[in-house]
Amino acid sequence: MAAYEIVVGIEGLNSISVWAYTAAFGVLIVASLLLIIYGFDILESQLVVIIAAIIPLGFSLALITEYLPQFSSAYLVFVVIGFLAIIGTRTFASPRAATIVLSIVHGISGLVIFILPIALTLAGTTPLSFLFISLGGALIGIGGIMLAFLKSGKPLLPPEKIFKLLPWLLLLMTTSFALGLGLA
Repeated sequence: MAAYEIVVGIEGLNSISVWAYTAAFGVLIVASLLLIIYGFDILESQLVVIIAAIIPLGFSLALITEYLPQFSSAYLVFVVIGFLAIIGTRTFASPRAATIVLSIVHGISGLVIFILPIALTLAGTTPLSFLFISLGGALIGIGGIMLAFLKSGKPLLPPEKIFKLLPWLLLLMTTSFALGLGLA
């Protein structure tokens, strides 16, 4: 999907939406490849955490600029400040502060991905199939919560089960996003 958007673009979308969708899906592809090549140990890398933040930030920005353009500028400011805060805290702050900032930024962007498609569908702005985006957001949210609790030392499931579930959650999330966008 990312390569298609880079080559063709999405007809009728503004450049920020196309850029944000492309960045989010492009980083998702790279993150998936890194997981395949290096295994789950790559999740410990601060750089991977920083770069992976582009996925929810980019996808939520694309949704906002496409469906709520009146909030595009304000949300773009949030995305830039949030991303810089993640970089800053991952580089210079305590692990606790870094986790709090990451949770807030991911939480807000994740809620946009989950709630906005529901609201748009209920308002009749988008077809029912657009709810696949909310499903994808919920799935990756579950994965993120499992990883957060694992990192805190209080896993919700045994680590082996989390690492067996995570690739399936990523696959289902990506499929849900593609269905939500493709069928809408």
